[in-house]
Amino acid sequence: MADHQEASLTLPSRPASVPEARRFAGTVLAEWGLPATAELTDSVRLIVSELVTNAVLHTLGRSPVLTVLLRLEGETVLRIGVRDSHPGLPRRPAAEGECPDGGRGMDIVQCLTAHHGGELSVLPDAAGGKTVWTVLPVVRSAEPLPQ
Repeated sequence: MADHQEASLTLPSRPASVPEARRFAGTVLAEWGLPATAELTDSVRLIVSELVTNAVLHTLGRSPVLTVLLRLEGETVLRIGVRDSHPGLPRRPAAEGECPDGGRGMDIVQCLTAHHGGELSVLPDAAGGKTVWTVLPVVRSAEPLPQ
């Protein structure tokens, strides 16, 4: 097997892209042999949903498209990224209750990332946009999957 596998999907920056991105992530992980019922797969779908939602809501029309990036490295590391062309970096609410109707997407991503022992980062790119990355360890069960 190759030392890594990659998949990406570029979507318009609009609310309808959120469920499409979530389905894409689930499909790719299944193709890579991660079961749809696994906790990691559920977390990845939620992370993708939150990152895409964040990109749609906070790029203020300055990023007409966004790209979902998935990379499985050596069967042990999964990188999840969402790239947009807006220069603004994601930020957490300054105080509890500041955003009562939302604004917790990055908190959710950070919590899920920490739960799986991963890392979260934001990398600006040369074109003025950024990619929000979550890097998660992949732990596969020693037992074979039922057929």
